Amino acid sequence: MQERDAKRLDELKMEVARMINEETVVVDDKLELIDALQQLGIDYHFEKEIKHALDSIFSKFDDIRMETKDNAYIIALLFRLLRGHGFRVSQDIFDQFKDEKGSFKSNLSNQIKNLLSLYEASYLAVDGEDTLIEARNFTIQHLKNFLSCSSHDSRKLRDYVVNALEQPLQWRVERFYTRWFIDAYEKEEKIRPQLLEFAKLDFNVVQNTYKRELKEVSRMKNFGNFRWWSNLRLWEKLPFSRERLAENYLWSVGWAFEPKHSTFRLAQTKANSLITAIDDVYDVYGFLDELELFTEAVDRWDALDIKQLPEYMRLCFLALFNTTNYTAYETMREKGLNILPFLKRAWTDLCKAYLVEAKWYNKGYIPTLEEYLQNGLFSSSGHVILSYAYCLVPDLTQHDLDLFQNYPELVQWSSMLLRLYNDLGTSKPEHQRGDVAKSINCCMHHEGITEAAARERIKELIYDCLKKLNGARRVDSTFNKNFADIAMNLPRTAHSFYIYGDGYGSSEGETKDMIISLLIEPVQI
Repeated sequence: MQERDAKRLDELKMEVARMINEETVVVDDKLELIDALQQLGIDYHFEKEIKHALDSIFSKFDDIRMETKDNAYIIALLFRLLRGHGFRVSQDIFDQFKDEKGSFKSNLSNQIKNLLSLYEASYLAVDGEDTLIEARNFTIQHLKNFLSCSSHDSRKLRDYVVNALEQPLQWRVERFYTRWFIDAYEKEEKIRPQLLEFAKLDFNVVQNTYKRELKEVSRMKNFGNFRWWSNLRLWEKLPFSRERLAENYLWSVGWAFEPKHSTFRLAQTKANSLITAIDDVYDVYGFLDELELFTEAVDRWDALDIKQLPEYMRLCFLALFNTTNYTAYETMREKGLNILPFLKRAWTDLCKAYLVEAKWYNKGYIPTLEEYLQNGLFSSSGHVILSYAYCLVPDLTQHDLDLFQNYPELVQWSSMLLRLYNDLGTSKPEHQRGDVAKSINCCMHHEGITEAAARERIKELIYDCLKKLNGARRVDSTFNKNFADIAMNLPRTAHSFYIYGDGYGSSEGETKDMIISLLIEPVQI
């Protein structure tokens, strides 16, 4: 970064911080400011200031609610920001917008700004919050009606509605969305120029960090003469496996985009590549007796005891063993903490889940949906990703490790969503290449329904799991915030990769666009 840009960023950062801290700003403007900071992807610079501002707003919650009781836009924004930051806010706040029959008032249906705000708030629902579920259904219906009959005069508003219906903010990956919102925000009539300039400069600075990391991980030297990617040559021995370095790095950016998470992104990109290779070994290449031996070797975690494995499996095991041990060594050296038992446990659980699927396929057995998902919690690899996240986030302590003896609900629901999103996007191609039946196939086989009906069934299950994940995020508040954010971002990133099909297996289309916009093309200042 040029010295001039660095100086300008510091100036803007102080100016924006003053804007957040300004006590005389009305609540409506303060809420919109915080919302803009989040959507522009620069809120991570102002965590303390935002927390202080929301603490102050929450302390006056009842007064604010009364003052804005007729403003559905502000009430919904207030709810979304407070609940999104961990404040206890009841869904009852929306009862004032219902009629005597308990339905949302019809006069809301033609107030698109209000509908959009209420729509976004509804996706923070947890189990049992019927009002928010009603809000979701009500707003979706009327937003779709707006799209079907709106004129060209409302083009900008249409863009916001189309974007929101495709993916609500609660489902979006912050960094993937930031690029779009910077462009959209610049076209608004009422903007804060300081925020826009800061967001553009920051986006490019962070993008340069990504470029350096991707270059580093592709050429990284871990120990001795072992060069992780270029000299590993694992993919020469496994020509059937998918080589997806840029995509694997993009996943890690989706989970933790902030510069402070560089260590996690580098380690996780390597882990992602190994997950893909091992997945392909179990799915399309290895014989069942070989897979059993490989699973036992991972469980023993002994590099001296792999003679019984075929050559390609020996290399695969050593790549996993050496890379994982090195990650644990670096953490021990820097923090004095032993994370190896947690990483080893995660890899063992993954391989055992892959072996179960291999046995099902070998026998021609189609599990019930319940059986499939019980194993799919681990075959998704979500527990591996979140074990790395937990062990590599900043400020890890021994007390934190002691809390991670079992996989918490945050890990379980996040992993389940990764499994379901993956199935929606990859079910057909993976089944055709010889993979085990996925959740969609299980539904079709055991429930006797069509593929379309099975897909709708899985989408309903996804929405239920998202509510449970929202609830787990509130309950598991004792965990490190960085870890909790990654647990929320895991299914969001999966949704972005698989919304249009297999965005990981095929790197064209939307995935290619994301790689270019996030990792290659800077924002024009």
